[in-house]
Amino acid sequence: MKRISLKRIFQFFMVLMGIVIILAHVISAHTLDRRIEYKRVLFHTQKIPVEMNGYTIVFISDTHAIKKHELENIVSEVNELQPNLLILGGDFPLESRALRRSIEVLSRIEATDGIYGVEGNHDRHKTLFAMMRQYSILPLSNSGSRIRENFYLAGLEDLWNRKPDVEEAIKEAQADDFILLVSHNPDVTMLQNTAKVDLILSGHTHGGHITFFGLWAPELTLRKTITDYGQRFMSGWSKSRDGVPVYVSNGVGYFQAVPRVFARPQVILLTLSAG
Repeated sequence: MKRISLKRIFQFFMVLMGIVIILAHVISAHTLDRRIEYKRVLFHTQKIPVEMNGYTIVFISDTHAIKKHELENIVSEVNELQPNLLILGGDFPLESRALRRSIEVLSRIEATDGIYGVEGNHDRHKTLFAMMRQYSILPLSNSGSRIRENFYLAGLEDLWNRKPDVEEAIKEAQADDFILLVSHNPDVTMLQNTAKVDLILSGHTHGGHITFFGLWAPELTLRKTITDYGQRFMSGWSKSRDGVPVYVSNGVGYFQAVPRVFARPQVILLTLSAG
C-alpha cells in the first residue's frame, strides 16, 4: 500500500479547515447576523444621584435602509423595557420618504425623558433635523441638554461633513454633571479634548461589518475609509485619547445591502449604576 505523506495530510487538513471557516461565516451571515441583538451594557458612575440608579438609555445607531417592519419590532421590544431615554446615533435612510418613515416609527418609542439624536456621515443634517423636530425628537448639533439634575447630554456634528466641537457641545454643563457625549464617528474622540466628558456613545463602524469571527475586520485594518484608528473602534468598549470610556455600537442597519458577517446588528441598552 502506498503511504500518504504527512505533507498531503497537512494540505488536506488545511483545505478542510478553510471550507469549515468559510461555511461558518456564510451560515452566520444568513442566520445570527440577521437577528438584532439587544445588548445590555452597564456603566458605573458616582456622578449621578442615587435616585437615578438603574437609569436606562436606549442607543440606536446606523439604521440606514432598515425595513419598516424591523423598526416596528424594535419599537415594540424597546417599549416593553420602559426606557428613560432614547438616543439616535445617526446614519438614517438617504431617500426622503424612507427617512420620514424611519423617524416616524422611532418616534413611537416611549422614553420618559424624551428622544434625542445626532447626524451621521450619510445624513443631510438640515433635512434630518427638520424632520426630527416634526416628530418631537430633539437634534443635538454641537449642543447639549440638561436631562435631569446632574445629568447633561451633548451631541456633535458629523466629523466628515461638518465641524464637531466638543467644547461647544458641553459648554453649558456644570462641573459636577455626569456628561454623556454622542458622536456618530468615534474618531472625534482621538482628535479633540474629551477630558471633561464621562462617557461617549458612537456608531459608524458597524462592528467591522464583515469580520473574521468578530475578531478582525479587514475593512477597518487595511483601509482608512471608515476610521483612521484600525480596530480601536470596531465594536464595544474603547477609550478616547484622554482615557474616557467610549462605547461603539454595531448599529442596526445594513449599508447598501452588504451582509454582516460576525457583526450582529445591535440595539444598545445602557444602564447607569450610581456608585
